[in-house]
Amino acid sequence: MVFSLTPLPYLSHKEDYMELKEYFKNTKGVGVLSTADGEGRVDTAIYSRPYVFEDGTMAFIMRHRLTHHNLQSNSHAAYLFMEQGPGYKGKRLFLTKLEEEKETERLQKLHRRCRSPEEEAEKGPKFLVIFKVDKELPLIGAGETAA
Repeated sequence: MVFSLTPLPYLSHKEDYMELKEYFKNTKGVGVLSTADGEGRVDTAIYSRPYVFEDGTMAFIMRHRLTHHNLQSNSHAAYLFMEQGPGYKGKRLFLTKLEEEKETERLQKLHRRCRSPEEEAEKGPKFLVIFKVDKELPLIGAGETAA
């Protein structure tokens, strides 16, 4: 399956991608990735900051747990990131899965945690799941009204 990585209008400039890349590189906080299966049953899970690539896509490393399972039948997800510190600052990102890689060299280069090979084997295979960003909103406010 071939996916088009054509940027969307609101993230059409390299500055927009670089802003997201720098934001997640430099901002500490807590992230929650939400998915739903093909029948609409919702799951949420704590996830680290995403990896943002030069083409504007972003990725998460995940194991084959409920979040990964849901993405096999429903490619849409939402990522909420709340910045560390006082107040309620952060981002809400609406995502569509483009592709995934299993235990690739690129995944190994991105992986932040250092575990022994035995610990890694016990936890199961890792997947690099790549998304396009459909929409970006602040953590609070500036949202859209329901139709």
